[in-house]
Amino acid sequence: MAHFMFSTGIENSCPTIHHGRTRIDEMELCGHYRRWREDFDLVQDLGVKTLRYGLPLCTTWLGPDRYDWEFADLAFGDLERRGVIPIADLCHFGVPDFIGDFQNPDFPRLFARYAHAFAKRFPAVQLYTPINEMFVCATFSAAYGWWNEQMTTDRAFVTALKHIVKANVQAMHTILAARPDAIFVQSESTEYFHAENPAAIAPSEDFNERRFLSLDLNYGRAVNSQMFVFLMDNGMTRQEYNFFMQRHLKSHCIMGNDYYGANEHNVAADGTMTSSGEIFGYNEITRQYYDRYRLPVMHTETNTCEGPRGDEAVRWLRKEWANVLRVRNSGVPIVGFTWYSLTDQIDWDIALREARGKVCPLGLYDLDRKPRAVGLAYKQLIRDWREVLPAQSICLTVPLAPYGLVRSPSPAQQQEMEKAQPH
Repeated sequence: MAHFMFSTGIENSCPTIHHGRTRIDEMELCGHYRRWREDFDLVQDLGVKTLRYGLPLCTTWLGPDRYDWEFADLAFGDLERRGVIPIADLCHFGVPDFIGDFQNPDFPRLFARYAHAFAKRFPAVQLYTPINEMFVCATFSAAYGWWNEQMTTDRAFVTALKHIVKANVQAMHTILAARPDAIFVQSESTEYFHAENPAAIAPSEDFNERRFLSLDLNYGRAVNSQMFVFLMDNGMTRQEYNFFMQRHLKSHCIMGNDYYGANEHNVAADGTMTSSGEIFGYNEITRQYYDRYRLPVMHTETNTCEGPRGDEAVRWLRKEWANVLRVRNSGVPIVGFTWYSLTDQIDWDIALREARGKVCPLGLYDLDRKPRAVGLAYKQLIRDWREVLPAQSICLTVPLAPYGLVRSPSPAQQQEMEKAQPH
């Protein structure tokens, strides 16, 4: 049984732009390296018990089997002393310079070793998001040409996607080898594509299948024939596809759904897209994903700006919370909610494509660490609902205990995990 997990997160995106010449480090830009203790104070003051939190991967992972744990030891040690449970976010949109980008076929193997080393060094950490928003990362890096490899072809997209998802799966195996009762919270963008007219039905249907690719591969769900041909035509081999079908760890996962106002799209007949704004909303789209995967759900990201009236973020919080309650009351096992992130962010209005230094007022607190109206509203929401929501039953191989912690596995489960030790 698991109590409902009210959460927030520290934004730790670190992609490169300008063809690798410029690193966008959101933890640096938002002042977290200097004010991390103060940020953890704010987390505690909010009343959240779980925190989506990751390392600065680009400065922690120095090379194959080479790591600098200095900042990690301080931060994760302090979270443990405070009793705040981290959901460890190991890779958030960027890789270290020595990896290059997501086209590198060595990335899955090397990242799995990094994940194993992290799990051994921080044995108290039990909840993980090995790679954040796999579909978004592959799309922005290799289909839209915005980050990292900055490529724009179907073959580049499939290459990035298969490497990212394989890295995620292999990391789960190696983490379980070090921490057999680990639980994995996939944080993935939930999308929907609306046809503008009858001529746009075919491309919108294609996009509505493609949105599932990262989770289909991660959870070992066979893709439809159209997507199978798309993968095979763009460089995935039968052997690679079979790896995803056979090596998944779905039974150790919670499906994290991220939803923003920009997650729904209008599709034209030529396949071009524009934002549609919220049409279906979190409830309807999350039910589509739940019906496909039948896993416990967590709302792992949402936010919006305060806007000119000053109350848009509070209104969005209330709307998203109403959607969470609707999801739960319709019988879907939803176990947590997250306003992302704790503080305002930099340059997310242009998806980090340029280093402009523009503050985006998306946080519960501004960058001076003063509470925004949505921060005060979230704090009150947590107070109001924390003792009302009963525990949820989580259908995992290893059952969850209070606040996201799980009991130790059986000897047979332990033996199976040990087979995944990295080589």
